[in-house]
Amino acid sequence: MRFSFQGRQIRRSTEVTDRRMAERIYGKVLGLIAEGKWFEHSTIQGKRVTDLLERYLREYSKPNKAATTHNRDKSLAAHLVRAFGTVPLDQLRPSQLSDYKASRRAAGAAPKTVNDELTLLSHAYKLALLEWEWVTDNPVLKVKKEKLRSKPGRWLTVEEETRLMAASPSWLREILLFALHTGMRQSEILNLQWPQVDLTRRTLMILEQKNGGQDTLPLNLTAIEVLQARARVRSIRTAHVFLNHAGHRWDTRNLLRAFYVARRKAGIEGFRFHDLRHTFASRLVQAGVDLYTVQRLGRWKCMKMVQHYGHHYPESLRGGAEVLDRLRAQASTKVAQSEGSTRVAIA
Repeated sequence: MRFSFQGRQIRRSTEVTDRRMAERIYGKVLGLIAEGKWFEHSTIQGKRVTDLLERYLREYSKPNKAATTHNRDKSLAAHLVRAFGTVPLDQLRPSQLSDYKASRRAAGAAPKTVNDELTLLSHAYKLALLEWEWVTDNPVLKVKKEKLRSKPGRWLTVEEETRLMAASPSWLREILLFALHTGMRQSEILNLQWPQVDLTRRTLMILEQKNGGQDTLPLNLTAIEVLQARARVRSIRTAHVFLNHAGHRWDTRNLLRAFYVARRKAGIEGFRFHDLRHTFASRLVQAGVDLYTVQRLGRWKCMKMVQHYGHHYPESLRGGAEVLDRLRAQASTKVAQSEGSTRVAIA
């Protein structure tokens, strides 16, 4: 957008790609200029990056995101505050952010973690630009994100699963088996409560953590048997399905501690609890289940997140490739039949 301010021609990016939104932002800027409320620098002087992130966590992250995601945001913000906390909002430069990326990577931070930090900071700046009117520019948009190498998660072989189950106590075996046959995340399993379960219809309701929605998941016989076993020892003090020996919901730390012990006893390396979810998806793909069904069962939001399972196991695509063989055979048969009919007619 381009406009005149105090006798000078100014050009600014609207920071959006949608034309209608850009026109709305442009109109808002013109209105602020007409009212004498637009400033080239921060409209609230003295604001620092720490003020921005504190307001973002308080007014956006906490009320709009799941508790686990909000805690993750706080952890990401802490790194940003240590690096830029005292920097005035309108003085943060792309070059500083580029140096920050390099220093975080040198400290051992994963590329995805660095990108998540920059994404959070960019979103906070966007709110400061469009809603809070603290700044007129978003410097994070001028910085390239770290390149990510997409790797499918590891999955269990049948032989590894047998060893892992044998090395696990009975309560852990139930949770592992349930994860393998539902694809549910660790937190979803530990937070599962009986009102979500319908043993008659063989379904359970998932309370989506990321968007606050709900989804209904069909259960196979193995998952039903696990729930039926849990139903025989239900507690009147809590509605949670998976309980520890004291009758309380299993703590994440205790679950993972037992999982790592069992994994070590089973001689399995490089396998995380979340990889049970990858195993769920990979086994479906290897069995020839179409990717759309896998996406719906695993509740991935987009097909791209599921496609790498198909890429990692090309045998699942063989049926599609062999369709051409069948079409060719059918065409040859029709040609042969047509030529036979022609010879009969001539005779």
